[in-house]
Amino acid sequence: MSIQIIRQTACARAGVIGNPSDGYFGKTISVILRPYFARVTVYEWDELEIVMCEKNNRFRSLDDLVLDVRQHGYYGGVRLIKASIKRFAEYCRQYGIALNDRTFSIRFETNIPRQVGMAGSSAIIVATLRALMDFYGVTIPKHIQPSLVLSVEQGELGITAGLQDRVIQVYEGMVYMDFSHEKMRTENGLEYGFYEPIPLDPANRPPLYIAFKTEVSEPTEILHNDLRHRWNDGVPEVHAAMKRFAELTDLAKTAILDQNWPRLGELMNANFDLRRKICKIASGQIEMVELARSVGVSAKFAGSGGAIIGTFPDEATYNKLVQTMNDVGCTVKKVF
Repeated sequence: MSIQIIRQTACARAGVIGNPSDGYFGKTISVILRPYFARVTVYEWDELEIVMCEKNNRFRSLDDLVLDVRQHGYYGGVRLIKASIKRFAEYCRQYGIALNDRTFSIRFETNIPRQVGMAGSSAIIVATLRALMDFYGVTIPKHIQPSLVLSVEQGELGITAGLQDRVIQVYEGMVYMDFSHEKMRTENGLEYGFYEPIPLDPANRPPLYIAFKTEVSEPTEILHNDLRHRWNDGVPEVHAAMKRFAELTDLAKTAILDQNWPRLGELMNANFDLRRKICKIASGQIEMVELARSVGVSAKFAGSGGAIIGTFPDEATYNKLVQTMNDVGCTVKKVF
């Protein structure tokens, strides 16, 4: 009898505008990055087996190992897989979804650059959830899936994060998200917001680029833990910024629907400039944004780390951007 092999993927993402307000009752727009993805493979096995297959456990030297730990910490994808399986099983049992007694072998691979703000960790969890639903024949409502993924990170692993990454990775394409108090709802013990896919004209999609540099990455917890403390302490500047991020998102949604790309670029620049006022940002990350802007493109963080996103006015400017950023070790790709 042939073995059924299930493969599911989840792509990286970039925050177009609004980040980091998704964890603070704000609004965001995100886009999927199809060239970068995590793939999870599952097939029936005589015991439940998580296969370790991470390339980053091999190093050329002692110094390389030390550098990797400084940039990425001690944990890899196996803890994400294990926590995802546990949370999936608990969710199904809690809400009366019967699971059969099948066991499986599971492994993953990913080409998403680590800790540059492209949501590599949540991509592994989303792909795992998809594979488990497929393997057990379980359907979980789409609007609930991002919240379940977030519960893996927050509840199981203590990772500070918001819903934005998980929403775009579940819905894909480009999505407008509203996490305001008025829009948040609770279902099956999980909170979710209002999610609206944005239709894009295939002949005139936003001229967006993504650029990243792993040497200036840092774990997302470094940013979010400090911001969370100041939000909880009621710092007026932080609360006002989150409100403004939401306003910028609404304006950007209108610009996208109107195909007003210069206006979209202005709003994306404003997003980063405001973020810079309320967050301590590493000098290397600021330099990436400023260098990109120097050639005539807009630029802001794609998330929290060493990746930026922006608009470019024409092909000549894009080519200049590629050359300029490549010269300092940055990879540049078009989003569409």
